[in-house]
Amino acid sequence: MPKRAGRPLATLAAMSSATPQTLNPAPSVPALAAATATEPIDQSCLDHILGYRISLADIPSKRAFMQFIGKPMNLRPIEFTTLLLVAFNPGVTQKQLAQTLAMPAPNITILIDRMTDKGLLARVRSETDRRAQNVHPTTEGEALARRAHAASKTMEADLLAPLSPGERTLLFELLRKIAGQRRD
Repeated sequence: MPKRAGRPLATLAAMSSATPQTLNPAPSVPALAAATATEPIDQSCLDHILGYRISLADIPSKRAFMQFIGKPMNLRPIEFTTLLLVAFNPGVTQKQLAQTLAMPAPNITILIDRMTDKGLLARVRSETDRRAQNVHPTTEGEALARRAHAASKTMEADLLAPLSPGERTLLFELLRKIAGQRRD
């Protein structure tokens, strides 16, 4: 008798014709999908996971970023962050940026190279330690940083509108507290 996955086909045929009392068949996929397609799914199993809640909140935040900064200013989120950090901390080292952004040094080097090629940042040899290079915004980089920073102050207004000023302060305070615990 031919076998399939170690069982005789006759055994498999008998199992497929078993009554519901002996074998509980699952509802058909189309029937299940039709019954629940419009119902929201229960997410309570994930309510205790901070990362899940943060990732859900990040979706409209990224959408706002792309609308107000990303597309109009041709900046990726990491480029925006780096540009502002350098503009507000001229002369910062690549090592300081790597530590602040929790990025490996080679990735920071690639990022700074790309932003240098775009004309936004420049490396300058340190006057005090000739082995180190400090990163500065170019004139174009400073202008873009000012525009991007101004846009960032209002880009999430709709997203934060349901929160009172006190709730916004508390939200940012709690997120800073959690982020301050990271171990690089």
